[in-house]
Amino acid sequence: MLPSLQVPDGRWVACLCAGWCGTCRDYRPVFDQVVAAHPGLRFLWLDIEDEAELVGELDIETFPTLLIADGAALRFAGPMLPHAATLSRLLASLDKQAAVAGSADPALTDLVQALHRRLSSA
Repeated sequence: MLPSLQVPDGRWVACLCAGWCGTCRDYRPVFDQVVAAHPGLRFLWLDIEDEAELVGELDIETFPTLLIADGAALRFAGPMLPHAATLSRLLASLDKQAAVAGSADPALTDLVQALHRRLSSA
């Protein structure tokens, strides 16, 4: 986990990646830039193979995939191109939008809940 404020019910961003993925490796410094630019948010870099038990049955088809949540409420789940400005714009747009309804994918819901519990206990 990257350093940031301890805000269990605040916004957090998890990057789901794989060590073998070249795009993920390219994205890491970009992700770190965004971390530095948003000190009030929690950020996680999560290798899905290292954390297979936590990820559970969730099938990640495109890397990197981002999860953004406010506490346990999912706000965004999807692939993200390695551009710091794109992620920063997405974070800003979520500030202006109402929360979305729960995910239709139970495995995604389970992962969001597990990550929220992990962040809350950190």
